[in-house]
Amino acid sequence: MARKTAPTLTSQQRLRRGLHYTAVGPVDVTRGVVGLTAHSAESAAAAVRRRYRDTRAARRELMQEAAAVKQVVAELPAAIQEARSAPRRRRRLLVFGGLGLATVVGGAVAFTIVRRSMQPEPSALPPSVEVSPKP
Repeated sequence: MARKTAPTLTSQQRLRRGLHYTAVGPVDVTRGVVGLTAHSAESAAAAVRRRYRDTRAARRELMQEAAAVKQVVAELPAAIQEARSAPRRRRRLLVFGGLGLATVVGGAVAFTIVRRSMQPEPSALPPSVEVSPKP
C-alpha cells in the first residue's frame, strides 16, 4: 500500500487558494513599487544632504580665503611703504650685472682664441701632389 504524502485539496480549498494568490499578486507588486519609490526618495534625500554639506564646507573655505585676501590687501600699503623706505640696491644689481657680462665676454674671447689655435695654419708652399685628377 502506498502512502500519500500530500493530501488532496477540496474544491473549496482550491478556490480559496486561487483567490488568495490572485489577490496577493497585485498587492505584492504594489508593495514592491512603493518600496522602490521610498528607497529612491531616501537615496535622493541623502544625496541632497551630502551636496549641501559639501557646499557648506566649500563656502566656509571660500570665506576663510576671502578673509586672508582682505588681510593681505589691508597690509599692502604698509608693505609698499616699507619697500620704498628700504635702501636702494640698484648699485649692487649693476655691479653683479657688470661682473656677469664681463664673465660672458671673457669666456667668448677665450673660446675664440682656443678654437683658432686648434686649427692648423695653411702652408705657404704649393701642394706636392697634383690636385686635378688624371683622365
